[in-house]
Amino acid sequence: MAIPFSYSLRNIGARKLTTALTAGGMALVVFVFAAVLMLDAGLKKAMVDTGSDDNVVVIRKGSGTEMQSGVDRAAANVVESQPEVALATGGVPMASKETVVLISLYTRAENKPSNVTVRGVGLQGATLRSPVKLVKGRMFRPGSNEVVAGRSIANKFVGAGVGEVLHFGSRDWLVTGVIDSAGSGFDSEIWGDVDQLMPAFRRPVFSSMVLRLQDPATFDALKARIESDPRFNLEAKRERQYYTDQSEALATFINILGLVLTAIFSIGAVIGAMITMYAAVANRVGEIGTLRALGFRRGAVMAAFLLESLFIALVAGLVGLALASGLQWITVST
Repeated sequence: MAIPFSYSLRNIGARKLTTALTAGGMALVVFVFAAVLMLDAGLKKAMVDTGSDDNVVVIRKGSGTEMQSGVDRAAANVVESQPEVALATGGVPMASKETVVLISLYTRAENKPSNVTVRGVGLQGATLRSPVKLVKGRMFRPGSNEVVAGRSIANKFVGAGVGEVLHFGSRDWLVTGVIDSAGSGFDSEIWGDVDQLMPAFRRPVFSSMVLRLQDPATFDALKARIESDPRFNLEAKRERQYYTDQSEALATFINILGLVLTAIFSIGAVIGAMITMYAAVANRVGEIGTLRALGFRRGAVMAAFLLESLFIALVAGLVGLALASGLQWITVST
């Protein structure tokens, strides 16, 4: 004979404090684990959405990132003339020679310095990044000391709003517009004319190149030709794969940290649940004896206690997920 479910529910209500503490510990475990997975997924999505399978990033072999890379002008001219590169109106190659540097700006809220990426782009730079849209003001004029700021930068940093002036590279730069890339990494960059930014930062070579393929299926042929040319020591990656690789190290760190924290918290939550349930059994010895005297089997009594613990865990898990879901309205930047 099974013990009614209502019996277990009434027993949970009879020990409100201990039940709440146990459920709280379990909810914390679920919250931490879900939050870590959300952070990891958000990071990967932002980086992957930054790239396109139609675009190719060319950097120096072994550099890993644009910051460490260098592509000289002769190599850049040869690369953009490859037959796989798409052509814009007028036969202009759809390629952008770019330079990437870090500067320090002060945040609006805390007035503390933080690193910001500045990207010098060519005439085709914005065209190659289809998710990027101008949402305020106007684009910078080529050949001028003008820049546009990503949405996140404009909101967060002093001097990055439309009409404001930023000082870096020994020059003043007028912010003429704000760009939005639907949550990709370009939201966290400042863009300007590559031919103005390179001399400002005394950069003799480009950091990278971005190319648009006529046909994505021709990537392997282009990659083989670029990487086998001994003159330039360059490598080519699909843009989406390039940005995925950029996020891999940080994503791995976040995952390991999250799993370690979750494992530690889980042990504590399990021990807390065990103590609670053992206490529940110890305080209800007479009750258990009464149930046995009424004819309930030992298995039925044990099942009732297990049902209580499972129900507490279920509620705690749902609470933890609900709390983690609230993080969707909180922005965390790295």
